[in-house]
Amino acid sequence: MITIRPIHAEEIPTAKRIIISVAHGIYGWDRSLEDSIRHFESTGEFTDMDQVQKHYFQNDGLFLAVLDDDTLIGSGALRKINSETAELKRMWLLESHQGKGVGYQVIKKLFEFGRTKGYYRVRLQTGSEQARAIAFYKRIRFYEIPSYNDKDGEISMEINLHDIILL
Repeated sequence: MITIRPIHAEEIPTAKRIIISVAHGIYGWDRSLEDSIRHFESTGEFTDMDQVQKHYFQNDGLFLAVLDDDTLIGSGALRKINSETAELKRMWLLESHQGKGVGYQVIKKLFEFGRTKGYYRVRLQTGSEQARAIAFYKRIRFYEIPSYNDKDGEISMEINLHDIILL
């Protein structure tokens, strides 16, 4: 049974492992999974997750854990950019659970939360290698926009929360 709820602090290390594991499969890095984890930890890539309360829960955001029974299988988060705009972050799901509507359930919960916080739009960035994720985002009506931060090598997308209806 799939459960989607706010992440617990003790689940953060497992969520990081899932993110790196799925990314490792997409990007085909030369380094091992363990080396990849150490690399991204050393670059500060997971600072937002290490400080989940500060970056999400105490800042009009939400970080969700996705569980199949009691096993963490993915995550998804919404982080405040400004009073009208949030950023979709950490949207990762084990490959074995992709294509089954689970990601859609996560997005739906995050969008509902965003609306309650008064956000008008949600932005995201993703790598061009993530064709499956990009197709998913386009299916739910995200559209491409110019880069909104200093990560120019990424694809930036946006959706207006009040222009869509999720069933």
